[in-house]
Amino acid sequence: MTKDSRTTLADRLDPVRAWSARRTYRATDFRPVDLVAAKAGRRVSVVLPARNEQSTVGAIVAALHTELVDRVALIDELVVVDSHSTDDTARVARSAGARVVAQGDILPALGDVPGKGEALWKSLAATDGDIVAFLDSDLRDFDPSFATGLLGPLLTEPDVVFSKGAYERPLDDGRTVLPAGGGRVTELVARPLLAAHWPALGGFVQPLAGEYAGTREALESIPFAGAYGVDIGILIDLVESYGLDALAQVDLGRRTHRNSPDSALSVMAMHQHLAVLSRLRRHGRVVGADTPGQTLTLHRRDPISGGFRSETIEVAPGERPPMRDVRAGL
Repeated sequence: MTKDSRTTLADRLDPVRAWSARRTYRATDFRPVDLVAAKAGRRVSVVLPARNEQSTVGAIVAALHTELVDRVALIDELVVVDSHSTDDTARVARSAGARVVAQGDILPALGDVPGKGEALWKSLAATDGDIVAFLDSDLRDFDPSFATGLLGPLLTEPDVVFSKGAYERPLDDGRTVLPAGGGRVTELVARPLLAAHWPALGGFVQPLAGEYAGTREALESIPFAGAYGVDIGILIDLVESYGLDALAQVDLGRRTHRNSPDSALSVMAMHQHLAVLSRLRRHGRVVGADTPGQTLTLHRRDPISGGFRSETIEVAPGERPPMRDVRAGL
């Protein structure tokens, strides 16, 4: 048996590895000018959800506008959804060339809740692109190839409805920058959950990546989990609806952004659990389970008393229905 035949057999026995070989791309695989030609009349929207990101959002918007709006007409609308910022995020983003929409002004009759999931869900009502790409607004050392890479599979592969970013994540501990280790919630929470319940998604390098793109039809067909559960929720619901081969990932190189303290990571981790549990129920993986808890107790050492101080916070991110259902009811 030759090496090639052994590899082929291994791929047949390991569908995750076979998918990864078939549906993993590099951002450098796609040139903006080629993607403009591949649009074939389709409109592209790029959305940046932002809350108090005045230090980074301007550079991201300016780079996208210069390279992918002015130099080549790949992006048709560049939108920042301002999620109740208290700094100059909106002004900075607008000055750099984005259309800025306040999260609370989108579908106001349906109310407004805090969190990234709400900003992404509402952005579908504030944009009209046939393809919608989401980019985090706290990225440092941003490169427009992030957007080009994510859009590439959607514009060139007719069977792909969703593409997600893959990258290495340095860890900045405040004293030094380590080359990896920035995805603690991914490695300790999200990846084990997916391995247990949706092992087909094991090929995704960064299942919680905030950089991804999808067809409007696909994105509007699924519910959006609230807050930090939105990223894993979208991934699960799309693989359930469209199958693994309709999903792709794109190697974007290196992604640098701020890292969160452990207390914030605990909240993020609970959001992952709640989003996954909701989908286990929705897709018939578990039945009869008790209603999950909605609070999280954090413990910190009190520097004055020397003992531990406990704080219980509510963690109830909720979910929004598929946007196509909302449109049908308007």
